[in-house]
Amino acid sequence: MSVLEQLQERVKAALKAGRKEEVAATRYLVAMLQREAKDSGASLDAQAELAVLHREKKRRLEAAAAFRVGGRDDLAAKESREVALIDEFLPAQLDDDALGALVDELIVEIGASGPRDMGKVMGLLMNRVGAQVDGKVASRMVKERLSS
Repeated sequence: MSVLEQLQERVKAALKAGRKEEVAATRYLVAMLQREAKDSGASLDAQAELAVLHREKKRRLEAAAAFRVGGRDDLAAKESREVALIDEFLPAQLDDDALGALVDELIVEIGASGPRDMGKVMGLLMNRVGAQVDGKVASRMVKERLSS
């Protein structure tokens, strides 16, 4: 079952249970996936669906941070709940230890020797784990490993 289908089922369940906030957030995600499919002119594969969810998660994290700075903790909490909802549909993230081990393995595999090889390592890393790692965290870790 695709992410879109799972989200559509979630909308139905939330409607029946009367969870209005969840219905609104889930419907928005469905609309974003459908819009992306329409814009691309074809149905989305699993990787494209996950990319849309990552983009929406990032938007909500940024909005929550902005609301906190602005003193609107109620809206920041709403955005955080939506992040938690999106996380349910994303694959589990690698922990720092597993990511570090994979980065070390890729550095040896490629034969990377310094910061100039960061692009090679990052490219291979993102191809292997893609949605299971935050790009910023991976970038920071690769940079640390190649700088030392």
